[in-house]
Amino acid sequence: MKQLLPEGWVRPKGYSAGIEVTAGRMVFVAGLVGWDENEQFVSDDLVDQFRQVLINTCAVLHEAGAGPEHVVRMTWYVTNKQEYLSRLAEVGAAYRDVMGKNFPTMACVEVADLMEDRAKIEIETTAVIPA
Repeated sequence: MKQLLPEGWVRPKGYSAGIEVTAGRMVFVAGLVGWDENEQFVSDDLVDQFRQVLINTCAVLHEAGAGPEHVVRMTWYVTNKQEYLSRLAEVGAAYRDVMGKNFPTMACVEVADLMEDRAKIEIETTAVIPA
């Protein structure tokens, strides 16, 4: 996998502008929320739910023999932009704790609501295991 950054562009913080993959197995992870393996929310805190989403994502990736280093794309859906922005430092620390220093392409979108009433964040992920 090769990170793509056009000449003269400022390096993005916390994500990649683009990633090139020439061959490999693709793994698609559904939009996951911050509940545990029994589909129970253990916290209503955004950062706690975010950490749990990442743990859940890694568990699914593990089933395919993949890890955080194979993630090439993430789409984050948050229900409160201001809460998310005000806690960026905590979100970043949780991300690095679980995902390490792998920074895939990302989009973060504020949505009116999620299908699970207590969910504050949902993340959909794509990974590629190199050939």
